[in-house]
Amino acid sequence: METKSPQNSPQKPGKGPKFNITWLYVIIIGILIGSYLFSDTAPVKEVPFSDFEKYMYNNKMEKIDVYSSKNIAEALIIKDSLKQVFGEKYEMYEKEPKIRTRIPSAEEFSKIYQKAKEQYGLTAVVDYKESRNYVDIFLYSILPFLLLILFFVYMNRRMANQMGGGSGGGIFNVGKSKAQLFDKGDVANRITFKDVAGLEEAKQEVEEIVEFLKNPSKYTELGGKIPKGVLLVGPPGTGKTLLAKAVAGEADVPFFSISGSEFVEMFVGVGASRVRDLFRQAKEKAPCIIFIDEIDAIGRARGKNPNFGSNDERENTLNQLLTEMDGFASNSGVILLAATNRADILDKALLRPGRFDRQIHVDLPDVHGRKEIFKVHLRPIKIDKSVDIDFLAKQTPGFSGADIANVCNEAALIAARKNKSFVEKQDFLDAVDRIIGGLEKRTKITTKFEKKSIAYHEAGHATISWMLEHASPLVKVTIVPRGEALGAAWYLPEERQLTVRAHMLDEMCSTLGGRAAEELFLNQTSTGAINDLERVTKRAYAMVTYFGMSEKLPNLSYYDSSGSAEYSFTKPYSEKTAELIDEEVKNIVSREYERAKEILREHAEGHNRLAELLIEREVIFSEDLERIFGKRPWASRSDELLAQNGENGKSSERMEDNTVENENKEE
Repeated sequence: METKSPQNSPQKPGKGPKFNITWLYVIIIGILIGSYLFSDTAPVKEVPFSDFEKYMYNNKMEKIDVYSSKNIAEALIIKDSLKQVFGEKYEMYEKEPKIRTRIPSAEEFSKIYQKAKEQYGLTAVVDYKESRNYVDIFLYSILPFLLLILFFVYMNRRMANQMGGGSGGGIFNVGKSKAQLFDKGDVANRITFKDVAGLEEAKQEVEEIVEFLKNPSKYTELGGKIPKGVLLVGPPGTGKTLLAKAVAGEADVPFFSISGSEFVEMFVGVGASRVRDLFRQAKEKAPCIIFIDEIDAIGRARGKNPNFGSNDERENTLNQLLTEMDGFASNSGVILLAATNRADILDKALLRPGRFDRQIHVDLPDVHGRKEIFKVHLRPIKIDKSVDIDFLAKQTPGFSGADIANVCNEAALIAARKNKSFVEKQDFLDAVDRIIGGLEKRTKITTKFEKKSIAYHEAGHATISWMLEHASPLVKVTIVPRGEALGAAWYLPEERQLTVRAHMLDEMCSTLGGRAAEELFLNQTSTGAINDLERVTKRAYAMVTYFGMSEKLPNLSYYDSSGSAEYSFTKPYSEKTAELIDEEVKNIVSREYERAKEILREHAEGHNRLAELLIEREVIFSEDLERIFGKRPWASRSDELLAQNGENGKSSERMEDNTVENENKEE
């Protein structure tokens, strides 16, 4: 395939070279220097006025020019007197022999000229004229204004660049909207709903909006109205912006895209002005869609900022947005699409029906959603036959769409680093480990005592998690330092929709297994359990104060879903209740810690074998635990869901086959 070098590639029509104001300065300076260096004027000899007067009396002048405004006189010397006037260097003045002097005044010179003419017979002609030095005129009259204009243009362009504006930015356009317009004719890098996976419910909601814009009569005939606003809510990386890009690619209407932070500037009133300009442009191109990413930058609840009593530019912008969305002016045909991961801090007036009629929750994908997302991101990657998408989906619980895209990219980079022709299963596992735990630090030196302590700690976690039904099943344990951790264990958390008390207690017991193993088998405790203790303490407090799962405080929750407790200075319970909460938390943690030590005493032999194997090999897998303790009798929830999904898929295929057979019989 023939390739063209960038130097020979034809320039795109309509796009000339960019203007740079520096070249204008260079041109002006060049003109000034050239006017002095390459001027065609002949040299003029400066003489005292007494000599000038003597030459007048001796009749050595052919013509005299008097510049009255500058009190200067210039005389053209006759050819026969050059040597007497200019001396030995007279040859350089032969072309235009002139001398110059400064006179007292034009009136005094006129008297001297009359005297020389009457008494000494001077024949030279005098011409009184005004000075017209165009270089001086340019330097003192035109150049200051020109520099002032250039400085104004420079500051205007610099301000436009600092504000992120392009050629249309600047001081006079600071209140203009910066939204990017994607028209229906733009097909470059177009994203459609086929590129969005794992968000079936959210896709269905936004597909209905696109269908409304394409075929409004289908809904208006039944009396339905187009929704004014749709808010996409979900954790970071779940695909909210990608879903908006798909709407832009599918809808045959103009699409305005802008970030919430682009409304807020240091100038008062700029945000509200940009909101007005954005909706003005949208009304001109209606029907259309406006997408505001990270709307919490301007949509934060009013009155909850630290600037009490001050004029907040963000609040002014929010007020203007509320007015534009549902004010007296009509916005028919304009749909506002917004995205945020902090819907809890948004103003209630922004979320009411009539402004944002729909809230679409874009949650983290489950095992089925991750499977579909893997299918999308594995399209451009050369994978080996050993890669199982179901296995990858189960190995990445809690991963968002962006995390899965990162896993696929990291796996491809790892395979390329090892000079492989295809990306294998192990490359994906290494990529998951790299993202979760960080890089391996095999160069970090640990002593035998430290290595044994880490191995017994991690073996304690693995043993208890294998023996408890509701604990997360183990995948891999390593005592090789990764990131900031000296050892790490990978588990497959069960993605439960509902968590009961037994689930939480088993997880706490498994988390305390490392500290229990250190105390039981090494007669010591170390600082390596700080992360475990932090997680257990937070979970115990959540059980008591949020979920009402304690014996002495049953069915009580002090959780505030509205967020108003963040701005209060009092706790929602008394000091006596606080002491009771602390006591209940201590009892829960103590019981689970004793339970962990009891399980380890019961399986001490298996635990010690596992720890020694970990010291020897540094990395062990679930197969090693199965060989030591036997197969785990409980099936994981992910396997159950995948099996159920497979049966549903087969039943739907059977239904489709039966439908086809019935149609063939009718024919």
